[in-house]
Amino acid sequence: MRQQTIRRSVAVEGVGLHSGKPVKVTLSPAPADSGIVFRAGAHGEPIPASPDSVVDSHYATTLGRNGTRIQTVEHLMAAAAGLGIDNLEVVVDGCEVPAMDGSAKPFVAVLTAAGRTTQGARRRPVAIRQSLRAGDGNRWIQILPAPEFRISYTLDNDHPAIGTQALSCVPTEDSFVEDYAPARTYGFLKDLGAMRKHGLALGGSLENAIVVGKRGTLNGLRYRDEFVRHKVLDLIGDLALLGRPIQGHVIARNAGHALNFELVVAIQRALGLERRPAGAALRVAATRDAVDGFAPATA
Repeated sequence: MRQQTIRRSVAVEGVGLHSGKPVKVTLSPAPADSGIVFRAGAHGEPIPASPDSVVDSHYATTLGRNGTRIQTVEHLMAAAAGLGIDNLEVVVDGCEVPAMDGSAKPFVAVLTAAGRTTQGARRRPVAIRQSLRAGDGNRWIQILPAPEFRISYTLDNDHPAIGTQALSCVPTEDSFVEDYAPARTYGFLKDLGAMRKHGLALGGSLENAIVVGKRGTLNGLRYRDEFVRHKVLDLIGDLALLGRPIQGHVIARNAGHALNFELVVAIQRALGLERRPAGAALRVAATRDAVDGFAPATA
């Protein structure tokens, strides 16, 4: 398989979920082996979408470099990964990728409108050789060797609107677009006040999130199990930080961005993936097999 980028530049505008500020994002073609690179403004310093650029993974995945931060990149990253787009320049006119409707569906639409073009360089999947795991108790995530990319996810929550939701899938482009990209982020009404006091969810509304009240959701669901589908969406976006497709079976229970990132760092370390300079591709520096266990990553 060859790498892909988009054919032409496209733009999308919206409001940041956490910042509450209006923002415009311009997506442009990028050279082979450059990966996905963000910039805060057209002349901003390049910030590769790689594990080494992650500065925060609580509530959202935030990339940064030299004091510049771009928040909530996971839905855009998931859209690119789900469509098989390897190389992309993302200029963010603000500090956060817009929430849009709380899912990856609008980003899929704009990337599809941009068209895709195949590039000369080959896509190089990351093959998992041994198990890696993060977390414990009721919240954990692991990856096992497998001939294809598979996700098995279980979400447990004692709220009656959620309960226990589980699924297992081998994501394809069609299934991603139909079954996972439209799944929206969610939050609990009881937590909104505290989050806003800490500068979070300032742009959250019924238009860009599923809001869960005491007895049920305040807005309708797109899928009966939309909550776990959104967890899968976030996981696909966070795994895309590796810059290469994965061959392995990811099994998760109640994981979130922080545990997703720990797993990404574990894969990076175990497979010897080097740090990526701005605009350069991730490379395999060694061929040793993955090893069991790893130290928790810090943001």
